[in-house]
Amino acid sequence: MAYNRSQAVEYAHQWAFRRNPRYLDFSKLGGDCTNFISQCLLAGGSEMNYTKNLGWYYNSSNNRAPAWTGVPYLYNFLTTNKGKGPRAKDAPISEAEIGDIIQLSFDGASYSHSLIIVAAGTPLQLDTILIATHTDDSDYRPLSSYFFAQNFRLLKIL
Repeated sequence: MAYNRSQAVEYAHQWAFRRNPRYLDFSKLGGDCTNFISQCLLAGGSEMNYTKNLGWYYNSSNNRAPAWTGVPYLYNFLTTNKGKGPRAKDAPISEAEIGDIIQLSFDGASYSHSLIIVAAGTPLQLDTILIATHTDDSDYRPLSSYFFAQNFRLLKIL
């Protein structure tokens, strides 16, 4: 099934400041951002991949893949996946569009926050790319407002 960017973004807007009761809220367990991003990808038509430990799925808080809730695990899954489920590639910010994922590094070494692009203005710049995320719940937040982030990477959903 093709990824429907608009449906992913609609889901992001619907749940940016609330929690879908079908999923555990991980806010007090290290953060809910990647859980939220995974939900957005699923809402966009991505299919779960039930490969034990290396897949991308959520059945319950105790029966889920690390990639569903963990920033580095989601990156590894998206960029190496050859089976079912979403796929992505590292891309320059000039290729950003709605439904793509951005991950932030606050220490310059490891990535620890996931965001979904909900609007991409013209010209495409950090202040015209707007995101939604959980943990520090946001919607239509400019990427430029993360000025304290040391680095970011764009995951272009394929």
